[in-house]
Formats: sequence, C-alpha cells, structure tokens
Amino acid sequence: MTDETTAKPDRAPHWRRDLVELAALFTAVAAADTLADTVAHGPDGPMLLVSSAAALLATTAFHTWWRRHHPAPPAPAGAPSGDLPADPAKDAKEAPATGADGAGDTTLWRMRTTVRDEPGSLAALCSALARHGVDILSLQTHPLADGVVDELLLRAPGALAATGLADAAATGGGSDTWLERADAHDLVDAPTRVLNLATRTALDAAELPLALRRLFGRCTIHSVPARSPRGGGAAEPVPAEGLWEGTVIRLRDPAGGSITIERPYLPFTPTEFARARALVELDARLGPRVPPRADVLTLPEGNAITVRRADAGDLPAARAMHERCSPATLSQRYHGPVGDADRYLRHLLSPRFGRTLAAYTATGRLVGLGHLLWDGDETEVALLVEDEWQRRGVGGELLGRLVELAVEAGCGSVYAVTRSSNTGMVAAMRALGLPLDYQVEEGTLVITVRLSPSPVPALPPTP
Repeated sequence: MTDETTAKPDRAPHWRRDLVELAALFTAVAAADTLADTVAHGPDGPMLLVSSAAALLATTAFHTWWRRHHPAPPAPAGAPSGDLPADPAKDAKEAPATGADGAGDTTLWRMRTTVRDEPGSLAALCSALARHGVDILSLQTHPLADGVVDELLLRAPGALAATGLADAAATGGGSDTWLERADAHDLVDAPTRVLNLATRTALDAAELPLALRRLFGRCTIHSVPARSPRGGGAAEPVPAEGLWEGTVIRLRDPAGGSITIERPYLPFTPTEFARARALVELDARLGPRVPPRADVLTLPEGNAITVRRADAGDLPAARAMHERCSPATLSQRYHGPVGDADRYLRHLLSPRFGRTLAAYTATGRLVGLGHLLWDGDETEVALLVEDEWQRRGVGGELLGRLVELAVEAGCGSVYAVTRSSNTGMVAAMRALGLPLDYQVEEGTLVITVRLSPSPVPALPPTP
C-alpha cells in the first residue's frame, strides 16, 4: 500500500490576492507616515532619527566583524547542508576513490566482451559492473555480424579479482570475456592513440610494425621479406586487400613481402582489420623514409665519429666495410661463413625489420653497424665493427643507443647471440649496467638484457 498526498489546487481568483496585497501596502505606508509625523514634529524628533540611524549602522558593523572573526562551527556528519545547494562536481572531485568494499585502492583493467546487438544489452552490462563498484572510463564498440564486441577500460576496486570481473560481465550478458591489466598509458582515448601512431609511422618507416603492435596490444608481428636473405623461396603472396582469419591478419608489406599479426585467444574484429589496413596504406603512400638525425661523439682516444640511422642508401658503404673485415670478425657476427653479404645487408638495412645505426669517421668511412631486429615477441641486438676500430668504444656507443631505441619501442628485453669467445661483446653488454641473463650451448652464447619488469599475462576468454 502506498501513501499519496495530492495538493489541492488554489481556486481563488487572482484579483482577490492582488487586492489583499494592495491593501497591506497602503496600511504599511499609512503607518510609516504616522510614525514619521509624530517623531519629526516632536521636540527632539530630528535628533531621535539620526540617533536611530547611527545605532542601526553600528549594529550592522559589529555583526559583520563578529562573523568574520567567529566563523560558524562545521555542521555534523549527516546534517542538512544549509541554504547553499550542494556542488556535485566538487563533491565527486574531493571524494576518495573507493571500491565496493570501501577500500581506497583501485586497479585499471582492459576488458573485451561480446554482447547481443539489441537495445538494453550495454545498459545491463554497465549495471552488472556498477554493482561491484566498477567505474567505466572509456568504451569502444566493434560491430559483428551477430553481436557487438565492447572494449572497456575499467577502474575496479583493488580487492576485486579478474574472476570477479569476468563473473560480473557474464551476469550482465557478456560472453567470451577477455581481461588484461591496464596502466596509465591506456587512459589516452582511442582516436588520440591512433593519431599518435599514424604520426610516428609517417615520420619513420621502421615504426610500422611497432605501431601495429601498440594498436592491438598483446600480439606478435612477423615481417616476412619477399625473399629470405639465406636464399630461401619467396614469401607467400598476400592479396592487395589483405587476409583476416580469426586471430591472424596478413597484409601486403609496401616494402615487399608480408606482415603477419597474430595474438592468442582474442579474434580480430572487422574494425581492427580496417585500422591495420589504414596504417599499412599510409606507409605505402609515404614510401621509404628515415628521420634525419646524427650525433657526433668523441671516443676515449680522441677520435670523433658520427652515429646516425642507416637505410638502404648506406648499402655501398656497408658492402665496402664487409670487404675490409676479417673472416673471423664476420664469423662472430653471422655465426658462420657469409655466403652472400649483399643479400644479408639488404635485409638488415631495411627499416621494416628493425633499426640500424651506422658509425662514420670524420672522413666519411663506415666503421661500425648496429642492428636492432624485431623477432616476433623478442628483439635482437647485433654489432659489427671493422677490425681496425675494435676495442676503441665504437661498439659500446652503438649498443647503448640501440638499447635506448628498444626502450622507446616498449621492448621488455633484448638479446644478443654471439660466440662464447667474443669477450668484446660480453664487455659491451656488461657496461650497460642492466640485469643480464646468460645461456651457453655448444659454444654459442645468448645474453639477454632485461629492460623492464615482465608484463602481467593476459587471461584467456571465459566461455
């Protein structure tokens, strides 16, 4: 049973109310006139009026001083807020970030879940998450033929585990839910992130594989050349429009060959396929490009060298340096005899497979090459320094800058493969002052440099 109170309408005509107000006004004027007449015609009338005015002004000044020096005590918790209306925006800003259990710590999550393509499905998902104190910071929708994939950035209570989030999504009608820890970089909205990636791709051709990886998060990028530097067969052809099959996207590389994007558990959507094609198309229209930057360095012995990014234009100088290198130096770099140095160099100097730094003397002679090579989820560093310039600091300068490039690219680690007898490479790696892991097998030494903590593994989709 519900109690209801219905206000009775005022049926009195408006003119009656106006007459009553007018009569009250006349009465007040008459009373004021009578009072003023009585006081003004008295023996001390003017003095009485002036004294009254002075007393009123003194009372007002004293009240103002008192309010300033004796503020009112704060209202107790739960008391009415007073005459001023509450400011919801200010309250939201000053309120501590608390979860459903009242704890102040929160965690950022990326969630992707599939919901039915019908009115109210998103509202049901949001309501289910809200019941657990989860705040939705951003939302992207990926339409499918038989549903919609919602990608959400969430701020959840720290005590709420991933399984609790997945259960909440299932309660709200979500299926195939995928979760991954997020960080402050994910707070950038999707259009801004895509524009930043497009800008970096436009400035540097080597950024395309990295841009694709940052666009899709946890995935593996394979750049396959049109022909293997070891003399293998040609790469499998890819249609101009690309191929998309579940968790794999294959696109035609504008530099030749193909680019394959793979990720576990999470199928790509038509929206993501279109974004990948747009980035590759941008790269194709701009053509080969390397940012024009060079650093002049002074080696410990006093010689000056110039270190800059290298590309296919440095192929003749690199070929001439190979001819000056001894067989032992080339064997340490390539882990065996070099059958066709020209084919190797064309592959290594291509910006699609990584970044290459070249060290030139003041006379324009190339004396060292450093490579940062994308190898799926891993990144390899490799050095080649001409015999006459070894043990003079050239390799150390190249290696330090390659590691800086790896950090900028978001790599968690880099590794180098060399001979166990290559003490120069071992010394250069140790000089970085970073954590190192060593693996030795049949004379081959693999040194891994850890650049950042391992990321939190992603969870597979929940049925």
